[in-house]
Amino acid sequence: QDAIDRKEKRSETFKTAVHGLETDTPALKTEELGRRAPQWVRDNLVTMCMRCKEPFNAITRRRHHCRACGYVVCARCSDYKAELQYDGNRPNRVCQECFIFLTGHTMLEDREGKHKGILEKGAAEVSSRSLLCSSLQLLDKNGKGGTRGWFVIPQDDPLVLYIYAAPQDVRAHTSIPLLGYQVRDMPQGESRHLFQLVQSRQVFTFVADTEELKQRWMKAMARSAAGITDPEEEEEDAGS
Repeated sequence: QDAIDRKEKRSETFKTAVHGLETDTPALKTEELGRRAPQWVRDNLVTMCMRCKEPFNAITRRRHHCRACGYVVCARCSDYKAELQYDGNRPNRVCQECFIFLTGHTMLEDREGKHKGILEKGAAEVSSRSLLCSSLQLLDKNGKGGTRGWFVIPQDDPLVLYIYAAPQDVRAHTSIPLLGYQVRDMPQGESRHLFQLVQSRQVFTFVADTEELKQRWMKAMARSAAGITDPEEEEEDAGS
Protein backbone atom coordinates (compact mmCIF):
# COMPACT_ATOMS: atom_id res chain seq x y z
CA GLN A 1 0.00 0.00 0.00
CA ASP A 2 2.90 2.33 0.75
CA ALA A 3 4.27 1.70 -2.73
CA ILE A 4 0.88 2.44 -4.28
CA ASP A 5 0.56 5.67 -2.27
CA ARG A 6 4.01 6.82 -3.38
CA LYS A 7 3.19 6.05 -7.00
CA GLU A 8 -0.07 8.01 -6.83
CA LYS A 9 1.69 10.96 -5.21
CA ARG A 10 4.29 11.05 -7.99
CA SER A 11 1.53 10.87 -10.59
CA GLU A 12 -0.30 13.79 -8.98
CA THR A 13 2.79 16.00 -8.96
CA PHE A 14 3.38 15.13 -12.59
CA LYS A 15 -0.21 16.01 -13.51
CA THR A 16 0.03 19.29 -11.55
CA ALA A 17 3.15 20.33 -13.40
CA VAL A 18 1.69 19.48 -16.79
CA HIS A 19 -1.57 21.24 -15.95
CA GLY A 20 0.38 24.38 -15.12
CA LEU A 21 1.69 24.54 -18.67
CA GLU A 22 -1.42 23.41 -20.54
CA THR A 23 -2.39 26.92 -21.62
CA ASP A 24 1.07 27.72 -22.97
CA THR A 25 2.14 24.44 -24.50
CA PRO A 26 -0.01 24.44 -27.69
CA ALA A 27 1.11 27.96 -28.67
CA LEU A 28 4.75 27.13 -28.00
CA LYS A 29 4.64 24.01 -30.10
CA THR A 30 2.77 25.43 -33.06
CA GLU A 31 3.88 29.04 -33.30
CA GLU A 32 6.53 30.21 -30.86
CA LEU A 33 8.53 27.14 -29.89
CA GLY A 34 12.16 28.26 -30.07
CA ARG A 35 11.16 31.81 -30.94
CA ARG A 36 10.63 32.98 -27.37
CA ALA A 37 11.94 31.84 -24.03
CA PRO A 38 9.55 29.45 -22.29
CA GLN A 39 8.36 29.70 -18.72
CA TRP A 40 10.28 26.99 -16.90
CA VAL A 41 8.42 24.50 -14.73
CA ARG A 42 9.79 24.82 -11.19
CA ASP A 43 11.97 21.94 -10.03
CA ASN A 44 9.96 21.44 -6.85
CA LEU A 45 6.75 20.82 -8.78
CA VAL A 46 7.87 17.48 -10.17
CA THR A 47 9.42 14.32 -8.78
CA MET A 48 9.93 12.61 -12.13
CA CYS A 49 11.01 13.44 -15.68
CA MET A 50 8.08 15.02 -17.53
CA ARG A 51 8.93 13.01 -20.66
CA CYS A 52 9.94 9.48 -19.62
CA LYS A 53 8.45 9.68 -16.07
CA GLU A 54 11.60 8.28 -14.45
CA PRO A 55 11.89 9.50 -10.83
CA PHE A 56 14.65 11.99 -10.16
CA ASN A 57 17.43 11.42 -7.65
CA ALA A 58 20.41 13.49 -6.57
CA ILE A 59 23.10 11.28 -8.08
CA THR A 60 22.16 9.32 -11.19
CA ARG A 61 19.12 11.19 -12.53
CA ARG A 62 19.31 14.95 -12.13
CA ARG A 63 16.88 17.62 -13.25
CA HIS A 64 17.40 19.63 -16.42
CA HIS A 65 15.17 22.08 -18.27
CA CYS A 66 14.33 21.92 -21.94
CA ARG A 67 15.24 25.39 -23.26
CA ALA A 68 12.43 25.23 -25.81
CA CYS A 69 9.34 24.10 -23.87
CA GLY A 70 10.49 24.63 -20.27
CA TYR A 71 9.73 21.07 -19.08
CA VAL A 72 11.79 19.49 -16.31
CA VAL A 73 13.48 16.47 -17.87
CA CYS A 74 16.28 14.03 -17.11
CA ALA A 75 19.66 14.07 -18.83
CA ARG A 76 18.71 11.17 -21.09
CA CYS A 77 15.57 12.89 -22.36
CA SER A 78 17.36 16.20 -22.90
CA ASP A 79 20.42 14.86 -24.67
CA TYR A 80 19.67 16.89 -27.80
CA LYS A 81 20.74 20.25 -29.22
CA ALA A 82 18.67 22.59 -31.36
CA GLU A 83 19.15 26.19 -32.49
CA LEU A 84 16.74 28.53 -30.73
CA GLN A 85 15.80 31.80 -32.38
CA TYR A 86 15.26 33.65 -29.10
CA ASP A 87 18.88 32.88 -28.13
CA GLY A 88 20.48 34.12 -31.33
CA ASN A 89 20.15 30.73 -33.04
CA ARG A 90 22.70 29.22 -30.69
CA PRO A 91 22.40 25.46 -29.96
CA ASN A 92 20.60 24.76 -26.69
CA ARG A 93 19.71 21.66 -24.67
CA VAL A 94 16.21 20.52 -25.64
CA CYS A 95 14.04 17.47 -25.08
CA GLN A 96 13.48 14.90 -27.81
CA GLU A 97 9.98 16.12 -28.73
CA CYS A 98 11.18 19.69 -29.20
CA PHE A 99 14.23 18.48 -31.11
CA ILE A 100 12.01 16.66 -33.59
CA PHE A 101 9.72 19.66 -33.98
CA LEU A 102 12.49 22.25 -34.36
CA THR A 103 14.83 20.31 -36.63
CA GLY A 104 12.40 18.15 -38.60
CA HIS A 105 14.44 15.04 -37.82
CA THR A 106 12.27 11.94 -37.75
CA MET A 107 14.87 9.15 -37.94
CA LEU A 108 15.12 8.62 -34.20
CA GLU A 109 13.84 5.07 -34.01
CA ASP A 110 17.17 3.56 -33.02
CA ARG A 111 17.77 6.11 -30.33
CA GLU A 112 14.25 5.76 -28.98
CA GLY A 113 14.69 2.02 -28.83
CA LYS A 114 17.80 2.41 -26.69
CA HIS A 115 16.01 4.84 -24.41
CA LYS A 116 12.99 2.68 -23.73
CA GLY A 117 14.88 -0.25 -22.29
CA ILE A 118 13.57 -3.55 -21.01
CA LEU A 119 11.70 -2.16 -18.01
CA GLU A 120 9.10 -0.20 -19.95
CA LYS A 121 6.50 -2.94 -20.08
CA GLY A 122 3.15 -2.11 -18.50
CA ALA A 123 2.28 -4.34 -15.54
CA ALA A 124 -1.31 -4.97 -16.62
CA GLU A 125 -0.31 -5.91 -20.18
CA VAL A 126 2.53 -8.17 -19.03
CA SER A 127 0.40 -9.81 -16.34
CA SER A 128 -2.27 -10.75 -18.87
CA ARG A 129 0.35 -12.79 -20.74
CA SER A 130 2.40 -14.14 -17.86
CA LEU A 131 3.63 -17.51 -16.65
CA LEU A 132 2.96 -16.32 -13.12
CA CYS A 133 2.16 -13.00 -11.47
CA SER A 134 1.14 -12.00 -7.97
CA SER A 135 1.94 -9.78 -5.05
CA LEU A 136 5.12 -10.70 -3.14
CA GLN A 137 7.42 -9.06 -0.65
CA LEU A 138 11.13 -8.76 -1.37
CA LEU A 139 13.06 -8.53 1.89
CA ASP A 140 16.07 -6.29 2.39
CA LYS A 141 19.49 -7.75 3.17
CA ASN A 142 18.98 -7.96 6.93
CA GLY A 143 15.60 -9.66 6.47
CA LYS A 144 13.78 -7.26 8.78
CA GLY A 145 11.99 -5.15 6.20
CA GLY A 146 11.41 -4.99 2.51
CA THR A 147 9.38 -3.87 -0.44
CA ARG A 148 5.98 -5.27 -1.34
CA GLY A 149 5.19 -5.15 -5.03
CA TRP A 150 3.75 -6.88 -8.06
CA PHE A 151 6.00 -9.61 -9.49
CA VAL A 152 5.67 -11.01 -13.02
CA ILE A 153 7.40 -13.60 -15.21
CA PRO A 154 6.14 -12.77 -18.73
CA GLN A 155 5.45 -15.43 -21.34
CA ASP A 156 7.42 -13.49 -23.95
CA ASP A 157 10.40 -13.01 -21.58
CA PRO A 158 10.27 -16.13 -19.41
CA LEU A 159 13.82 -15.93 -18.06
CA VAL A 160 13.31 -12.57 -16.32
CA LEU A 161 11.40 -11.55 -13.19
CA TYR A 162 9.89 -8.06 -13.44
CA ILE A 163 9.09 -6.13 -10.26
CA TYR A 164 6.44 -3.40 -10.22
CA ALA A 165 5.42 -1.17 -7.35
CA ALA A 166 1.74 -1.77 -8.20
CA PRO A 167 -0.30 -3.95 -10.64
CA GLN A 168 -1.20 -0.99 -12.89
CA ASP A 169 2.23 0.66 -13.15
CA VAL A 170 3.32 1.57 -16.68
CA ARG A 171 6.89 0.36 -16.12
CA ALA A 172 8.80 -1.98 -13.85
CA HIS A 173 11.19 -0.41 -11.37
CA THR A 174 13.65 -3.30 -11.61
CA SER A 175 14.15 -6.78 -13.05
CA ILE A 176 16.08 -9.90 -12.11
CA PRO A 177 17.49 -12.22 -14.82
CA LEU A 178 16.63 -15.65 -13.41
CA LEU A 179 18.94 -17.83 -15.51
CA GLY A 180 21.52 -19.60 -13.37
CA TYR A 181 19.93 -18.91 -9.99
CA GLN A 182 19.11 -21.63 -7.48
CA VAL A 183 15.72 -21.61 -5.79
CA ARG A 184 15.96 -22.37 -2.10
CA ASP A 185 13.07 -23.23 0.22
CA MET A 186 13.19 -21.76 3.71
CA PRO A 187 11.51 -22.96 6.90
CA GLN A 188 8.29 -21.19 7.70
CA GLY A 189 8.81 -18.58 10.38
CA GLU A 190 6.42 -16.18 12.07
CA SER A 191 3.68 -17.36 9.70
CA ARG A 192 5.76 -16.11 6.75
CA HIS A 193 6.20 -18.24 3.65
CA LEU A 194 9.84 -17.61 2.69
CA PHE A 195 11.98 -18.69 -0.25
CA GLN A 196 15.17 -17.45 -1.88
CA LEU A 197 16.95 -16.95 -5.18
CA VAL A 198 20.67 -17.62 -4.75
CA GLN A 199 23.59 -17.15 -7.12
CA SER A 200 27.14 -16.82 -5.81
CA ARG A 201 26.95 -14.01 -3.22
CA GLN A 202 23.69 -12.61 -4.59
CA VAL A 203 20.66 -13.59 -2.50
CA PHE A 204 17.05 -12.43 -2.89
CA THR A 205 14.57 -13.39 -0.16
CA PHE A 206 10.85 -13.39 -0.95
CA VAL A 207 7.73 -13.68 1.18
CA ALA A 208 4.54 -15.14 -0.32
CA ASP A 209 1.08 -14.73 1.14
CA THR A 210 0.39 -18.47 1.25
CA GLU A 211 2.35 -21.70 1.14
CA GLU A 212 0.57 -22.69 -2.09
CA LEU A 213 1.62 -19.44 -3.75
CA LYS A 214 5.18 -19.90 -2.54
CA GLN A 215 5.38 -23.35 -4.13
CA ARG A 216 4.05 -22.02 -7.43
CA TRP A 217 6.66 -19.25 -7.47
CA MET A 218 9.45 -21.66 -6.58
CA LYS A 219 8.43 -23.96 -9.42
CA ALA A 220 8.16 -21.12 -11.96
CA MET A 221 11.47 -19.55 -10.92
CA ALA A 222 13.25 -22.92 -10.97
CA ARG A 223 12.09 -23.51 -14.56
CA SER A 224 13.29 -20.06 -15.63
CA ALA A 225 16.58 -20.47 -13.78
CA ALA A 226 17.15 -23.71 -15.70
CA GLY A 227 16.45 -21.98 -19.01
CA ILE A 228 13.15 -23.78 -19.65
CA THR A 229 11.00 -21.46 -21.77
CA ASP A 230 8.11 -23.78 -22.68
CA PRO A 231 5.20 -22.65 -20.47
CA GLU A 232 3.49 -26.07 -20.51
CA GLU A 233 1.03 -26.32 -17.64
CA GLU A 234 2.17 -22.97 -16.17
CA GLU A 235 -0.05 -21.22 -18.68
CA GLU A 236 -2.96 -21.79 -16.31
CA ASP A 237 -1.13 -19.65 -13.74
CA ALA A 238 -1.36 -16.51 -15.86
CA GLY A 239 -3.17 -13.70 -14.06
CA SER A 240 -2.91 -15.40 -10.66
